[in-house]
Amino acid sequence: MLTDFLRYPDRVNLYSSREVICLSHQSEGKWTAKSVKCLLKLEENSLKIFLTSPKLPVSRLCLRWQTEFPEQSRFLGDSWERSYGELEWRGLFPERVMPWYMLIYDGKSTHGLGVKTRSRSLCFWQTDAEGVSLWLDVRCGSVGVQLGTRTLEAATVVFRRGEEGETPFQAAQAFCQQLCTSPRLPSHPVYGGNNWYHAYGKSSATQILDEAKLVSDLSPNPDNRPYMVIDDGWQICREPSNGGPWCMGNAKFPDMAALASQIQAVGAKPGLWFRPLLTAEYVPQEWKLGVQRQSHLGIEYPLDPSQPEVLELIRNDMQRFLDWGYQLIKHDFTAWDIFGRWGRQTWVKPLGAELTDDGWAFSDRSRTTAEIILELYQALRESAGDAILIGCNTVNHLGAGFFELQRIGDDTSGLEWERTRRMGINTLAFRIPQHQAFHAVDADCVGLTPLVPWEKNQEWLTLVAQSGTPLFVSANPASIKVEQRQALERAFTFAAKELPPAEPLDWLYNTCPRRWKLNGEEVTFNWFDTTGAWVFTDL
Repeated sequence: MLTDFLRYPDRVNLYSSREVICLSHQSEGKWTAKSVKCLLKLEENSLKIFLTSPKLPVSRLCLRWQTEFPEQSRFLGDSWERSYGELEWRGLFPERVMPWYMLIYDGKSTHGLGVKTRSRSLCFWQTDAEGVSLWLDVRCGSVGVQLGTRTLEAATVVFRRGEEGETPFQAAQAFCQQLCTSPRLPSHPVYGGNNWYHAYGKSSATQILDEAKLVSDLSPNPDNRPYMVIDDGWQICREPSNGGPWCMGNAKFPDMAALASQIQAVGAKPGLWFRPLLTAEYVPQEWKLGVQRQSHLGIEYPLDPSQPEVLELIRNDMQRFLDWGYQLIKHDFTAWDIFGRWGRQTWVKPLGAELTDDGWAFSDRSRTTAEIILELYQALRESAGDAILIGCNTVNHLGAGFFELQRIGDDTSGLEWERTRRMGINTLAFRIPQHQAFHAVDADCVGLTPLVPWEKNQEWLTLVAQSGTPLFVSANPASIKVEQRQALERAFTFAAKELPPAEPLDWLYNTCPRRWKLNGEEVTFNWFDTTGAWVFTDL
């Protein structure tokens, strides 16, 4: 019998930059040491964690519960931001970092243990043969937060015991609904075009308008029209980095307001991409984060979202987009610009237990990184008005309730099928329980190009279109023949209406599920090339 985790932990440790402090249990719900106090408030369905430290800068807090799991138990965690094809059910793996929540399948039932969305700390779970640890990162950048006299409500723990007769997927859905009590959801199914995965930024207003016409022509639903999203490449200073200023388009996008109007005139709704925390325009030095980021494009100096003036700059950009007539805004790169890491192994360290490099802090040392990110997301939400927001490379658990759509996985591809297979199918299978619970989950585009076999893209198109989640296609006109036009029209017919979320049926033992329940019917896909499965080398 699995223990109930809505109880006080067996141990509470606090970490500063110089020492580890084992807090003493003084009375019910109260652990202290020196001037530090951790107060745990046990309620009917949750355990709230409060932290007070008027003198000592605090880096982390760790709560430990002693317990044992049945030998056949399997565990599933989430990702910090987008996922990168790595999500899976596994047995006990003590070093595994499971951000935000974990699901526990004991062979009969599926239980959930996690923290509520929009917590004021960055949380992850670890399991081993003797118990469970919850780590709360309360740093400001890479240094301890200086709370002063205030008390931080760091996180709220939620535990859900699985019910008899429900599938692991149904249990995961119900648990995600418990974690987020106030999601912000689109008022209508979202679908349409985004030409990134065949143009990769080499685009123009003329090309965008042509694709808007194509998407509109293939969308038969008169009541819910498609979007046409202008991705990276429209801004005036794309080189040497893909940042702002966001005040005008470049020579290939001479009039952004006129383009929005033209997209609407052909029967689509205009959407726009931007990167809020990077600009080439002059800003005071104190507006910058004080740390450089080495991207594949070169050295970048992101803005500091703890500065009120930076948030005001972002609000002004958002208002400009609305004034131009854009009805959907896709904001990107904020997790990279803040942490300087991706969620996978690249030329930099991945996001893991250690979220960022040493040696930097936000200008406001009194707030945690999570609190500063929450304020950034709130500024984006408030300034977006009635426009739909898509968060991309954002902290998934913190964006819930602010953004209608969330890009849940790393980029798919219009260049190679294997990347789409690994990133798209895995992320949709393991994060679709969050659909309509946190936000509408966006598994990224179907890249219809001559470089990707149509028979594979057709299956990917079918899955996303009938999954009940948003569908975006990057349709290279050279790849759109009669068969593709018919398939797109059918896909848009499904995507334009409300459908139940797709359910992966073999996800307990397959990281790339083949069997799915789509709109009540079981469908089996063949995701691998006929010559055999390709081997990814960047694990």
